Amino acid sequence: MNKTQITSEEIALQGKPGRSAQVSRTTKETTITIRIDLDDASAPDIVTDLPFLSHMLTALACHARMGLFVRATGDIEVDPHHLIEDVGIVLGETIYKALGGLAGIMRAGCFMFPMDGTLAQTAIDICGRRNLVWNVKFGNFTVGNIDPNLFKEFFKGFVDGLKCSLHVNVLYSDNDHHVIESIFKSLSRSLRQAVTRTETGEYLSTKGVLDES
Repeated sequence: MNKTQITSEEIALQGKPGRSAQVSRTTKETTITIRIDLDDASAPDIVTDLPFLSHMLTALACHARMGLFVRATGDIEVDPHHLIEDVGIVLGETIYKALGGLAGIMRAGCFMFPMDGTLAQTAIDICGRRNLVWNVKFGNFTVGNIDPNLFKEFFKGFVDGLKCSLHVNVLYSDNDHHVIESIFKSLSRSLRQAVTRTETGEYLSTKGVLDES
């Protein structure tokens, strides 16, 4: 590839260490391994006991332009709750580990993603403080054999693992499948913005530091 074909993002990455990590978590309820590469948009390799969850994670990896490997099993015969929540926690922890700290990233991102008659907005701040604002309502039907309300637990776990503030707003909707998918795709774009490297490598904060404890 000649110089005229190299993108500005590729130039910015030259000479900088890669940002990848793997986290495994095993409890009496779930067994999960997640590996992520924030700067390599390789094809996702995702297998969970919940095909609809796998589908959403694949969409997240695709639109965030990140390499994502997931293996996740759990006691879904009891309730999908445990697996959905724990995957959210481990995904957040893996991204945080891959970042290697909160310095040198844009930190915040916001995106609205349309899915047919549904419009979802997410705004994220990877700031070291955990907070979820959830303005989402579902109907009385399952999606992919899952109670859609359980996805709030996924995003709460994600927030706890990544140590971020996340606001999720659905402005209007046509069906719950589109609601969930538009949220995941919106988050992927917001996340891509937030993990983008800054030119200086400093904390993007007037305080000069962010809470990484």
